[in-house]
Amino acid sequence: MRTAVLHLLMVLSLFTEALPSQVFDINDKLSIGGILASTGQCQGVSAKTNSMDEFNDECRGAMPFQLEIRYHPNNYNEFFFKLGFAVGNGLNQASSWTLAPWAADLEDDLEDINGRNRDHLLTVWYKYTHSFQNKGTLGASIGIIDATDYIDGNEYANDELAQFMNEGFVNSGGYNLGSYDAGAALEWELGDWTLTGLGMNIGENDDGNNYNFWGAEVGYHPETAMGPGNYRLTVTGTSAKFSNATGAQKERLLGYGLSFDQAFGKVVGGFLRFSWQQEDAAIDYEAQYSGGLNFSGSGWGRKEDNIGIGYAYLDGGNGDIDNTQVFEAYYRSVLNEHMALTADVQHMKDDLEKIDPRQNNPSGWLFGLRFTAEF
Repeated sequence: MRTAVLHLLMVLSLFTEALPSQVFDINDKLSIGGILASTGQCQGVSAKTNSMDEFNDECRGAMPFQLEIRYHPNNYNEFFFKLGFAVGNGLNQASSWTLAPWAADLEDDLEDINGRNRDHLLTVWYKYTHSFQNKGTLGASIGIIDATDYIDGNEYANDELAQFMNEGFVNSGGYNLGSYDAGAALEWELGDWTLTGLGMNIGENDDGNNYNFWGAEVGYHPETAMGPGNYRLTVTGTSAKFSNATGAQKERLLGYGLSFDQAFGKVVGGFLRFSWQQEDAAIDYEAQYSGGLNFSGSGWGRKEDNIGIGYAYLDGGNGDIDNTQVFEAYYRSVLNEHMALTADVQHMKDDLEKIDPRQNNPSGWLFGLRFTAEF
């Protein structure tokens, strides 16, 4: 497996050497961009259990590619199209833990998306933006959309291809965010404030049921003396199409939370996320708390590099998990305007004492190397 991962990195290196020096701007209205990533991760697991068969020390790799096409005929209209492809599933299908070690869209994620019998097509939408005189702007989008493009953003913990890799730091699972399906969104901006609302119809959930998803977010984005900050209040919900803990009836999902990120000068930044969800339906976690720091490379003469450090605690819901803890740290080195190399280390621990007091806590370390190329 290590040989396969090295081979992926070599192929990626050859590809990026051929990239031009700038994004493919066909003209001032049409542009094409994309990102190719190759990652190898190795896990070492220890657990108190009656059987060690399901807890394996191993290494696996994966390589996703996303292509984006944007057509912006004028200041009011915009068309966007994104495709996703991937080779391999990395450790996501073999991990001993509940959270995915890499939150990227990998091979299995891009087949029969949401049970729609659709592969690889992630988003395609049209957006109209209207400007009000001295009253901000209002944007309306419709098509196949991704809720994570509109709500639960974070300056330092929101991009699995450039920042933290673990699912616990990319988005809040308590929001049950819908992705890659039919929907519409409204975005209002006025000064330092934003208000966003969206609705989607998702092909199917894990129970095989079609359901509706909605989300709303209020954001405040001040430019403080320390630096820029972002403060968000988010609420999300679904229709009653999710089984409860006993499987006897269907319930709604409802989540809510807060997200903060703030720069503290030119070198240090920090983030905090808190989210909760109701336990009417069967859920893995009732509450999620995460936070961390970002250090800009300008502090040591490499201004494009950065270090991220984060910790997350997830309080179990009405299932088998009592709690999950995640620690992650990474160093991202920017090689040139197209390529970056990230060394990543994670420690995860699931407390499964609800299942059997004698069988608890698969825990261990994951070490990863992520190589990305953008154009």
